[in-house]
Amino acid sequence: MKRLTQYAHGGGCACKIPPGELEDVVAGLNTAPAQPNAELLVGLDTGDDAAVVRLRDGLATVATADFFTPVVDDPYDWGRIAAANALSDVYAVGGRPIVAVNLLAWPREVLPFDLAREVLRGGLDVAAQAGCHVGGGHSVDDPEPKYGMAVTGVADPAALLRNDTGKPGVPLTLTKPLGLGVLNNRHKATGEVFDHAVATMVELNRDASAAALDAGAVCATDVTGFGLLGHLYKLARASGVTAVVDAAAVPYLDGARASLRDGYVSGGTRRNLAWVAPHTDFGATPQEDRLLLADAQTSGGLLIAGEIPGAPVIGELVPAGDTPLVVR
Repeated sequence: MKRLTQYAHGGGCACKIPPGELEDVVAGLNTAPAQPNAELLVGLDTGDDAAVVRLRDGLATVATADFFTPVVDDPYDWGRIAAANALSDVYAVGGRPIVAVNLLAWPREVLPFDLAREVLRGGLDVAAQAGCHVGGGHSVDDPEPKYGMAVTGVADPAALLRNDTGKPGVPLTLTKPLGLGVLNNRHKATGEVFDHAVATMVELNRDASAAALDAGAVCATDVTGFGLLGHLYKLARASGVTAVVDAAAVPYLDGARASLRDGYVSGGTRRNLAWVAPHTDFGATPQEDRLLLADAQTSGGLLIAGEIPGAPVIGELVPAGDTPLVVR
């Protein structure tokens, strides 16, 4: 069997453009049309998870796109993971996905199309689980395989989850454990399969999103390629608060610490840590914990300003202090 991860320079969300570089690229690229066809509620300003446009009272449309190189070798699992990850952006703003289109780049002279079919089948199955239509897509011949989806959803404009609405005194809840980055990097290097990591990545954030809305939450983001600290820094900065993380309360997947100690740390994780370090008071937090908190996740959970049943509270939002992030 061909190992898909060997045809990619990176894997999953760890191959994202580093957050600091990306912000420099898009700076100033948020000019609105002179005569817009609809009201933009969530856009580029705070780097939120998806765009949201009001269509009418009580109805908004949500738009997002996400794709990446293979994070696992099994093509069906890669398709499922990529689809769950793309759908997550809709759930992260409190929406429901209604239709998606596939985005596929494939080295047609190197990898057989029966593998591509399995990737697409995986994406279709996860979209069906989410109640989301898949209405075609777009494909290109590319030296490196990539797959994902552009997703359209709907939401109530009066009940959105945003990354700029955090308030002091609110707890922080994380709905999936960390460690996906180091386990995926170990898989890429060794071929070891971590079924529990795959199960975590294919799990939809649908129920977590619904629980957050039911609890009255108004602020959330999902945790993907910029790591917990990267996404939390964006939330704290956009909301004008300081986020305090209790490192001992953060859950990790089995094998994550061992994989980090064995050196399976992606370049994306190290870039994440370098980006947030100047804005973080780490105190005496060990370097190992700093790296795991910055670990580049693929299809991670939701980070919610609020509490929901069954998910651990890992910190809180407090009034703005000397730094946007504090790890204790």
